[in-house]
Amino acid sequence: MARKLQADEWLFATTVGLALFGVVMVYSASAPIALQQNGTQYHYVIRQGLWTLIGFGAMFVGMRLDYSLLRRGWLAYGLLALTVLLLVAVFGFGKINGAHRWIRFGQSLSFQPSELAKLTLAIFLARLLERRAGEEQLFWRTFAPCVAVTGLLVVLVAGEPDLGTAMMLGVVGLTLLFAAGARLQHLGLMLAPALVGVAGMILLFPWRVKRFMAFLDPWADAQGAGFQVVQSLMAVGSGGVHGLGFAQGKQKLFFLPFAHSDFIFAVVGEELGLVGTLLLLGAFGFFLWRGVRAARRAPDRFGMLLALGIVTGIVAQALFNMSVVLSLVPTKGIPLPFVSYGGTSTVFMLFAVGVLLNISQQGTALNDLTMLRYASDASVIANARRRAPVVQEWQPEGRG
Repeated sequence: MARKLQADEWLFATTVGLALFGVVMVYSASAPIALQQNGTQYHYVIRQGLWTLIGFGAMFVGMRLDYSLLRRGWLAYGLLALTVLLLVAVFGFGKINGAHRWIRFGQSLSFQPSELAKLTLAIFLARLLERRAGEEQLFWRTFAPCVAVTGLLVVLVAGEPDLGTAMMLGVVGLTLLFAAGARLQHLGLMLAPALVGVAGMILLFPWRVKRFMAFLDPWADAQGAGFQVVQSLMAVGSGGVHGLGFAQGKQKLFFLPFAHSDFIFAVVGEELGLVGTLLLLGAFGFFLWRGVRAARRAPDRFGMLLALGIVTGIVAQALFNMSVVLSLVPTKGIPLPFVSYGGTSTVFMLFAVGVLLNISQQGTALNDLTMLRYASDASVIANARRRAPVVQEWQPEGRG
């Protein structure tokens, strides 16, 4: 039985530090536009501060909640049904910035179901793959149901349209299937139509084609399709090594669109320079290490896969956001985790980290028994048993 430990203090401190850093940077990036739109420079930072406090509360709930409760069938299927219902419901609300992504409650409160979809997918796939332990390479038994659920959520989110978040859902699904031991041929079958679908989503929408062409050469239409990319690169480039200083950035003064949300990393680059951006990148790298460490030390297969799904969703999104700002990939609206302005994203990601911390608290040092519980390859099991004859009578849990 796993020995109960303290939650990972380094992971906790990194998450809290990123969230508080986000509040500070939201103030710097949003002050000009907040003053113009609302008559006070503190409008967005107050809201972000409140959502961060709520998020910290949700994180503590996740830390106290035994993550094994999430593997219950009624909860996993109920959460999936609720998520699908909410993703359909968004189409009944008006567009905001050209997309059906939010369910609005009055004029000042909204909810983004795609943020819930990330956690729902990780929980559902972790449970299903645990119950199919030893059958990961069976196409119809395991692979097809996982792809069907992932594909359903991806299609609904992509239809909002929100191609960036849809891609992140696909990355989570692909990562968990790979980690569980799915056949590479099957993963190729999943990846090929996904790439075709992404290409189709770009080619079928003229504005996305313009974005892609702007990605190839943003300076060719610097005042049109390439405007946002050009302004982002100017912000990062003007920061130099040490930056212009906190709150001293110029591009946020109505030049760089969405400076306090999707492009806040550009403000970090301008005001804190290369040093600041590298420290922020290092923080996410440290988060990745501690998260994967928690996954490897999880006391059961469900905890390992759930932790890996949470970490993948957060870090992949962070890298994608930074890549957009640096014009390494075509422009897509997707927030920087913990740092960008946004209530739904902040609360759900902090709750997910709370679940991750709970998994780390119940973790154990890696040993032959732990590795046996994760293994699906018969040769690995045989070798481990030869090294540890004391576990000869152990049988994998959750098969069938």
